[in-house]
Amino acid sequence: MKVNHTTAKRIFAGTMVLGLGALGLTACSGGSSGDASGGGDVTMSLWQNSTTGPGQEFWDKTVADFEADNPGVTIDVQAIQNEDLDGKLQTALNSGDAPDIFLQRGGGKMAAMVAAGQLMDLTGGISDQVKSEIPEGSFIANTLEDKVYAMPVAVLPGGIFYSQDLFDAAGITEAPATIGDLEAAGDKLKATGVAPIALGAKDAWPAAHWFYFFALRECSPDVLAEAADTKDFSDDCWITAGEDLQSFAATEPFNQGFLTTAAQQGAGSSAGLVANHQAAMELMGAWNPGVIASLTPDEKPLADLSWFPFPEVEGGDGEPGSILGGVDGYSCSVDAPKECLDFLNYIGSADVQKEYYAAFNAPPVNTVAQEAVTEPYLKEIIAAYNAAPYVSQWLDTVYGQNVGNALNVGVVDLLAGKGSPEQLIQAVNDAAKKA
Repeated sequence: MKVNHTTAKRIFAGTMVLGLGALGLTACSGGSSGDASGGGDVTMSLWQNSTTGPGQEFWDKTVADFEADNPGVTIDVQAIQNEDLDGKLQTALNSGDAPDIFLQRGGGKMAAMVAAGQLMDLTGGISDQVKSEIPEGSFIANTLEDKVYAMPVAVLPGGIFYSQDLFDAAGITEAPATIGDLEAAGDKLKATGVAPIALGAKDAWPAAHWFYFFALRECSPDVLAEAADTKDFSDDCWITAGEDLQSFAATEPFNQGFLTTAAQQGAGSSAGLVANHQAAMELMGAWNPGVIASLTPDEKPLADLSWFPFPEVEGGDGEPGSILGGVDGYSCSVDAPKECLDFLNYIGSADVQKEYYAAFNAPPVNTVAQEAVTEPYLKEIIAAYNAAPYVSQWLDTVYGQNVGNALNVGVVDLLAGKGSPEQLIQAVNDAAKKA
């Protein structure tokens, strides 16, 4: 994958430019039936990763409304836990039992699907209405060689979500701008009896996000982009990023038992700790407000939720203000019926995107629907995203599944004291050779 150079910013591995914002979560399931040419009833499968609450209700309602408007079309919805989705989807694709409609994370993962001939080319079928309301740049993350392979639903910039009330109680008057500031804030929060930072390392990927951001600060944009092409992680910045994480972890900023804490499931998860004011902060993508809202006592958005960008690291080669953010979209499998594309156009429409925002507490990608966004922290996220000089998708998405899995395991081992930065990068290089 190549870096896309623009006058305003560099957008790496297809991260999308927004008019105001975008975000989400979702996915799909095994095989269609009926006449794909339109001569009879059609049944399609959809996998999505919202298993409870408003997110699941959104997909159930969206499908029901689409079916009502399209007699003869049935969509079977399967909710799959986010942590299980990628593995199950890969198995389904490789076995020839692919879902018709499914979550697309883009990057190296999508490139592998395209290379295997597993995705439908959507380029000529996106409606004029959708193209007029979703910025052209928003399709970049789902485009390879000028062909569009997914409908963008959400862009999910990462950063640190926090409780303003807990910051106020600890006497923290400004959001941390540097890692030193973050460590100082952690000391103040510990003095009040709350965990400074919630981390669901049981699921591995939230722990890896900490390494990703340190790498974003330590490595130059050129090094990050070059690694996507060469799968070579020999630059010293990669080990330095591991050392940064190791040093930060030594200040004991995370919740007790973080290695066995889940990320998003239940009140005891890392998101649940923030939702119930037992931890002050969590590094996460912009889907987090909706997850946190589902875990508050009244299952409503956390009233004091705020956000700040990942702090800067002194002396790093990364461009200050750079940000990571995944882009979620939906793909059709290569053999899905044409009604699959009709459904993708439907979920890109302004009315459905407004409902998406309401369900997930995340700004929609559709610019008409964006007018409904009111939360200050969502506006701050989008402002930081749009001002960033360099944007990358999550590194496991950029570098592919083999490297992503090695990063997940290696970072958890590092935090558990079972590995070193050098061992982490060696494991990544070994995995890259198998990619």
